[in-house]
Amino acid sequence: MAEAAPQPLALPSGLLELCALLGPSRDSLRGPELVARRKGVSSLSSLDPEVLSIFVPPFVSKEDTQVAGANCATLSKTRRRSFRKKREKPKTEPGKGPPPEDVSVPNGVDLLALPQLCFPGRVLFLQRQDAPGAVLAERGRHGLLRALRGVRGVQIPLLQRPQGLPVLVFNMKPLQIVFPSRADPESPVIDLDLHLPLLCFRPEKVLQILTCLLTERRVVLFSSSWALLPLVAECFLAYLHPLQWQHTFAPILSRHMLDFVMAPTSFLMGCHLDHFQEVSKEADGLILINIDSGTITSSNDEDVDIPDIPLLAAQTFIQRVQSLQLHQELDLAHLGASTDLNEGRARRRAWQQRLNHELQQAALQLLVSIFREVKNHLNYEHRVFNSEEFLKTRALGDQQFYKQVLDTYMFHSFLKARLSRRMDAFAQMDLDMQSDEDRLHGVLLSPRRPTIEKMASRNPPSLHATHRRMVVSMPNLQDITVPEPPARNSSLRKMDSEGSRSSSIVRSTAFQATYSFKIPDIHFPLVSQCVQAYFSDCVALLSKAMGHLAPDSSVLLARFFYLRGAVHLMQGQLLDALLDFQSLYKTDLRIFPADLVRRTLESMSGPERAQAERVPELRRLISEVADKPGDAPKPDDRVKHFELPKKHMQLDDFVKRVQESGIVKDANIINRLFEALTVGHQKQIDPETFRDFYNCWKEAEAEAQQVSLPSAVMEHLDKNECVYKLSSSVKTNRGVGKIAMTQKRLFLLTEGRPGYVEISTFRDMEEVRATTVAFLLLRIPTLKIKTASRKEVFEANLKTECDVWHLMVKEMWAGKKLADEHKDPQYIQQALTHVLLMDAVVGTLQSPGAIYAASKLSYFEKMKNEMPTAVPKTTSETLKHKINPSAGETAPHAVDVLLYTPGHLDPAEKVEDAHPKLWCALHEGKVIVFDASSWTVHQHCFRVGASKLNCMAMAERNQVWVGAEDSVIYIINVHSMSCNKQLTDHRAGVTGLAVQSGTPSKVYSCSTDGTVLAWNVSTLRVTGRFQLSGGRLSSIRLHDGCLWCCTGSSIVAVTTGGLVVQELKVDENFKEMRTSFLSFQLLPEQEQLWTACAGCDSVYIWSLRDLARPPQRVPLQGCSEVSCMIRVKQQIWVGGTSLSQGKSTGKIYVIDAKRKTVEKELVAHADVVKTLCSAEDRYVLSGSGSGEGKIAIWKVE
Repeated sequence: MAEAAPQPLALPSGLLELCALLGPSRDSLRGPELVARRKGVSSLSSLDPEVLSIFVPPFVSKEDTQVAGANCATLSKTRRRSFRKKREKPKTEPGKGPPPEDVSVPNGVDLLALPQLCFPGRVLFLQRQDAPGAVLAERGRHGLLRALRGVRGVQIPLLQRPQGLPVLVFNMKPLQIVFPSRADPESPVIDLDLHLPLLCFRPEKVLQILTCLLTERRVVLFSSSWALLPLVAECFLAYLHPLQWQHTFAPILSRHMLDFVMAPTSFLMGCHLDHFQEVSKEADGLILINIDSGTITSSNDEDVDIPDIPLLAAQTFIQRVQSLQLHQELDLAHLGASTDLNEGRARRRAWQQRLNHELQQAALQLLVSIFREVKNHLNYEHRVFNSEEFLKTRALGDQQFYKQVLDTYMFHSFLKARLSRRMDAFAQMDLDMQSDEDRLHGVLLSPRRPTIEKMASRNPPSLHATHRRMVVSMPNLQDITVPEPPARNSSLRKMDSEGSRSSSIVRSTAFQATYSFKIPDIHFPLVSQCVQAYFSDCVALLSKAMGHLAPDSSVLLARFFYLRGAVHLMQGQLLDALLDFQSLYKTDLRIFPADLVRRTLESMSGPERAQAERVPELRRLISEVADKPGDAPKPDDRVKHFELPKKHMQLDDFVKRVQESGIVKDANIINRLFEALTVGHQKQIDPETFRDFYNCWKEAEAEAQQVSLPSAVMEHLDKNECVYKLSSSVKTNRGVGKIAMTQKRLFLLTEGRPGYVEISTFRDMEEVRATTVAFLLLRIPTLKIKTASRKEVFEANLKTECDVWHLMVKEMWAGKKLADEHKDPQYIQQALTHVLLMDAVVGTLQSPGAIYAASKLSYFEKMKNEMPTAVPKTTSETLKHKINPSAGETAPHAVDVLLYTPGHLDPAEKVEDAHPKLWCALHEGKVIVFDASSWTVHQHCFRVGASKLNCMAMAERNQVWVGAEDSVIYIINVHSMSCNKQLTDHRAGVTGLAVQSGTPSKVYSCSTDGTVLAWNVSTLRVTGRFQLSGGRLSSIRLHDGCLWCCTGSSIVAVTTGGLVVQELKVDENFKEMRTSFLSFQLLPEQEQLWTACAGCDSVYIWSLRDLARPPQRVPLQGCSEVSCMIRVKQQIWVGGTSLSQGKSTGKIYVIDAKRKTVEKELVAHADVVKTLCSAEDRYVLSGSGSGEGKIAIWKVE
């Protein structure tokens, strides 16, 4: 079969900068000059600029390869060249190539003036071939690279610069070109002066323009300066990042294209100020922005309703902007004058980068303040956004703004990113702005109610409240007045930023320093040999720079791999390019050019492809990139809006609908709710019942949001308490008032003069019962509560509410008791959900059987009555706390791996990064990180691959290595909480990791096929490899220069080179039973090897002096199988499974290593103990199976 012809390699754009010489042609100037002379006019009318010449670096073409290399001796002589723009293309004869380019320099043009001619305000105007009458401005200097492709007569192959921190610099004499950097691929490259809009508009006007863009209006910018139009437009689009403008963007329209503003769709366009009146009269509904005067009007003098941005977000933005120094001369006035032009440019560039960073942070904080509560109304599993409920939670004066924004394409794209849990700039800022209450809510996930702290903030001094009421009624944002506003000329001086940041809890991010890499000077003449020498210089410089990098400079190293691979491609050295891209794949996956690598492989001939596949490092890369189907089905990323059902629902559909509504996510609780709503009926729910239940729930939620307690009452409550239920006004033996329920207590809110009367905390209750009290001829239902701290029994004549309050109080009492016994606050949160669902069920059914139906939700009360046995005393004394990593999920998930990492005091880190952390691996590659100082969520769930995770280890201080079932080692950056590095040298599931400290540090990894690899942590390269026979390698440990490996059939001690030192075989010691080794621990000071075997209820101990001697046996009472074990001080903690009443429960056995006896037997979990880890030998953390899915923290004695 004939071999397919290799496809030509098409390279993406953007490595080297170009310059263009712009201006009107001489022919177009002759007519206006004659008219101006006759009329005596001194200035000419505006003309459309054209590209006259293009100044380019050398690129080699097929024609160049035919040129002799005799002139290569003139490498040291620099010649300036420009490609003259052709006014007419000569016809090409058939069979002949294109005519040669005219490389003459235009008469009267001094190339030393190119910087001023080509970069007037850093904007380039190009006349595109596809729109000859339109003059379009490209985005910053880098837009020239894209624009040149469409310029008539220009054919230039370009390479794309990678994203990241290095700054590329090269000389195009006399011009020095600097490529700016960006911190991550999600961020745009900013090569603009982002403060320009603030020099043209007041901050209030800037907010109005942003509102127009967020609501996707038809916006037209006007200016008498062509350069300002694209600059200002691009700045506003940069302010919106990570939101993206989804509509037409034409920053410059020529006079021949003014009819484009008649388009009925949203757009952002720019016109010369000469056309202002014409555009204003011809089109309706336009937002006209005059950059020169800093004003905003509408076409035809119409009153266009531009809603206000939410007040607090707007005030914070204005204060931050007014604190910035917008004038370089004043900011750098304390520095001495420099006579070095390059030094002056460097100062200017550094100042602009810092200012751009501060403006980006201010704009991002504005967006986060506006949209951060959107996440509270998202259902991630079913990709549903409840827009109705979100709007109800907005302030009345802000609702018009949100109604218009929620209908835009921009917001829809934003929702897609949120539902996909994209960790972009918005998500990172939102995480940084989280309060302690938000982090606690992420662990407990209780129903939404305002805390006492938020209630207190709702009652600020009257000055703030009056100010808010006044501003909400104002129609335009420019009328907003900030308390104690600075003077109008505040941009001329630096302000004290403390006041401007007092209302914001955002943590400012430090500006990242950049690294400059200078590309070698260009070689002339443009012949093949000289260009190849230029590429060789590039490779040499990149290799030298990589050799001088510090071991922890992986971000820069990845960018250099990218650049060197790109240069290798230009040289035609495809194998070297693939090796660089393979190194990039391991170093930073975010910038890995998968499409480019795929096209490179497709362009290779058969022998070249075979040679690449023979290289071990490339074999996996080829399988990952080339062998995957290119047309894989895309996941469904649609955003659905919640709608009430219109047909009867069975259980599965009902569960889905309730989860979409955002009421409850836990499938088990929804099953109980289904039973409650279908008592005495067919097991299906009609749409009317669901609608009534949904309305009852939302009405109760809205009423709770409106609860306002006097300050005298709030003083008696904790700041994180919430009022979940208020009764109607009732008579009690302690006064008349309303009974209020929080997650901790019941109290009476007395009438008349509002006051606080303590009824009881749930922990203090001894008895709760419903009875009746005689009053004349009536029997009034009464609730009685007996407490341990008071002899007097509390009585409340609740009448018709008595039965439901009786159910609710008893459920909360039972939940609190379980929470205290199990040290698990999740019980009280679930009890609260049951209570609120009971109330909604009673309000929905409104029938005599409603109380019985609601009793189906008394889950903890039934549990307390059915299983009255308390938690064993030893377990209760040792257990410190429990946390639920599956909070917010529809069902609990097994905790596969736990890793504790200690905190480090590093001034360069954020305070949160210095805290100790607990890393938790769940199913399908999910990882959750807890702050181990408070046991709150530090980083919500993010993915590392899609397979089961088997092991984790901390390498150095900034990396967490994770071994997965898919044979990949994922490396997580502990500062950015992102996984951008993958090691793919294993061919089977990675099951163990062992870290060897030192310089350089090493990590040993093992996989189920018996392979053991040694890694250099700094270079991420394999430094050693060996294979163990037998396979089934499940774990490794490093001790005394040897690796101890558990293979199931044996435990082997080998040198780091793979030579066997000792071996313990399972079949030689367990001849009566078929078993295998599950795990082991070494006690070197006692020369002991502790092992656990499959199916055994004991732990076996061998002497390291003689493994042939029979082992000692430590029986574990009630244990059916051991699952894991760790060493803590002089103790061995063993996790196992015990069968109790036909159910599997998790137990932990604490064994004294010296006495070899079981000291403690802990009832740990409702499912098997899957993993154990130690926290500085002070605590032991255990993770359970999917039956419970919780983590227990145990004290070590």
